[in-house]
Amino acid sequence: MVKLLFAVEDALAVLTESANGCRCNFALSGRRPQCVAVDPRRPQLAYCGTFDDGLWRSEDGGVNWRPAGSGIAHPRVLSVATNPWSRDDRGIVYAGTEPSAVFRSEDGGSTWSECTGLTDLPSARTWSFPPRPSTHHVRWLAMDDHRQGRLFAAIEAGALVQSQDDGQTWRDRVPGGPRDTHQLALHHSSRDRLYSAAGDGYFESRDGGETWQRPVEGLRHTYTWSIAVDQGDSNNVILSCAASPQRSHGEPAESFIYRRQASQPWHELGGGLPSPSGRRTAVLAAHPRRENTFFAVWEEDVFRSSDGGESWKKLETPELRGRPFNESCALIVVEE
Repeated sequence: MVKLLFAVEDALAVLTESANGCRCNFALSGRRPQCVAVDPRRPQLAYCGTFDDGLWRSEDGGVNWRPAGSGIAHPRVLSVATNPWSRDDRGIVYAGTEPSAVFRSEDGGSTWSECTGLTDLPSARTWSFPPRPSTHHVRWLAMDDHRQGRLFAAIEAGALVQSQDDGQTWRDRVPGGPRDTHQLALHHSSRDRLYSAAGDGYFESRDGGETWQRPVEGLRHTYTWSIAVDQGDSNNVILSCAASPQRSHGEPAESFIYRRQASQPWHELGGGLPSPSGRRTAVLAAHPRRENTFFAVWEEDVFRSSDGGESWKKLETPELRGRPFNESCALIVVEE
């Protein structure tokens, strides 16, 4: 059985796919979910950040939720990540907020403390989120499961920064790196390889973010949003993108999904996917255990590919009719 967690415009959707079909339930209605994560060791333990109501915690896979403790100083929680290096069952969790700050919990989300120094970085004076230009936020957080203590934080907009010591100190962006990362991916089989879907294009690093390349041959739409990497092949990548922020999030919307294999050029995907016209950028995810398996949430539809992204099947999800997705929130896939 597979469970998908993602946001619609006014709630968190929890979609269960089994041999009997799909069932979709909704939680946190009216709280404007912005991000979601699950503990990889205990997939029943989930976290969801909201736009003005702080961070929430579920211990039953997203059915019931409660506020995730005290200590997060800002009510807008736009990113959350669990730590694969947790040493006990309590779990280490990070939350990113607007204004930009990162908070850490060492007891599964009951109490929190700030990882100070983030806005002391030299680049911080240039950070700004265009729709709300007087502020900025931590758009994405990612822990490195190859290097204990390494944490990446993507500031929207302005920098992709990292910490080598669990957020105690921070290293600023590097020349040539992405400045507007929307989603950062890592892969279990490729140490130091990073994949960045950013507003300023698509980027990859092979040395843990010290240097970056821009493999964009064939990619005609370079405002990139969501990325997924095949569980069984770190060279099989799918990417959602648009021609501009307006086309990605506004009207008239038009967005696309591309695939890249190894050093081949990007190519636009079809194979069961709908027309890009009228659709904001999709959110994407790879199955955490099965190779060649991807999911995409695109407006009111959910799609699955079982052949590495070449062909897609729409899942039957009548509960989503009239409830368009929130592309700001990640798609999380859990196998139960």
